[in-house]
Amino acid sequence: MDQYYTGTSYISSLIDSLVIFRGVAEGDVLSKLRELAGETRSVRSYSAFIQALYRHGCNFSEYLLDAAAKDENIYVHLRAKGKPIPRLLMSCLKGELQTLQMLSSFTSLEFKALTNYSGYLPDFETSKLDFAAEYEKRIADISTVGYGIYADNVMFRLDGDKIVPITTPDPVSVNDLIGYELQRSQVIANTEALIKGLPAANVLLVGDAGTGKSTTVKAVVNLLADRGVRLIELKKQQLRRIPAVMEELRDNPLKFILFIDDLSFSKNDDNFSSLKAILEGSATVRADNTVIYATSNRRHLVKESFSDREGDDVHLSDTLQEINSLADRFGLTLLYTKPNKQLYLDIVRGLCENAGIEYRTGTTDIEAGAFAVRKGGFTPRAAEQFVDSLISRGTGM
Repeated sequence: MDQYYTGTSYISSLIDSLVIFRGVAEGDVLSKLRELAGETRSVRSYSAFIQALYRHGCNFSEYLLDAAAKDENIYVHLRAKGKPIPRLLMSCLKGELQTLQMLSSFTSLEFKALTNYSGYLPDFETSKLDFAAEYEKRIADISTVGYGIYADNVMFRLDGDKIVPITTPDPVSVNDLIGYELQRSQVIANTEALIKGLPAANVLLVGDAGTGKSTTVKAVVNLLADRGVRLIELKKQQLRRIPAVMEELRDNPLKFILFIDDLSFSKNDDNFSSLKAILEGSATVRADNTVIYATSNRRHLVKESFSDREGDDVHLSDTLQEINSLADRFGLTLLYTKPNKQLYLDIVRGLCENAGIEYRTGTTDIEAGAFAVRKGGFTPRAAEQFVDSLISRGTGM
């Protein structure tokens, strides 16, 4: 570019002119570039810009396109809802994609020249990209790739009133799971119904501890993430937030599983009524792109003592029925029981094969059985912990 078009005021104006992509302009990379194009034009500001860019990769053009494609803005919201795009907004979008393309054509040599420094400074790469065409391709896939934080992450948690990414999600794959094939296939089928826009049930996975209920949910999410499935984990005390979360997600093109792990209630727990109302599916809380998956070690989700059954409630039987029927309000209930010894050993064998560990029939059987006894029973969790112990010792590898 000629000297005018590499001037600092011109670069700053390109960045400052962004409206739809204001989030990209105020992101870490372009904000540092804006500082570089300011009055200081220092080596320090150039290095800060490069450092911010390198966190995303070494190609400036690819960064700009990716940041634009993932940006949550008014245009994306309208497209996700299937609403018409106003003519002026469409014109603004086209102009700003041209602006980003112009920015992407600057080379590291041109940016380094702003510093008037002749010593070594690191470079970045650029590519010739058609921003308008590439952006439209990515937006066309918005129902599977998402936007904003949902484009970069698969699993989330509720932090106060805010949905935040889980930075180290469980990478478990369905290929890692052995046993409980029927239960797993039902979870997969129900989630695929959600993806297709068909009626999908709220699911309760209930049974013995350590049988892989939570792992099943996370493995299915990982399996179907590239088809637009995301998981948001909530704690029991956050159940009252579910209607607000559903409302926030209602117009999002992705599909969401609200995941509640280890669910149970004590007597007179206010969260009980909150969940009951949600599962009954009133119009105020129902969202077509959202289901609830919960796990519990208790078939009857409310802890109940014998004294409760002897209470003075005039309508005692009705009260007990209401308590015990909460689980029935889940459209699909899947039972996970502890495996017998043979299934436990089959799980150990399969995990050893996945880990590249030689399984010695007889010796490994005895060690695995003794390990399970020490852990309190034959469970998939004990099998996994046993194989992890073999890996840590380097046994059979």
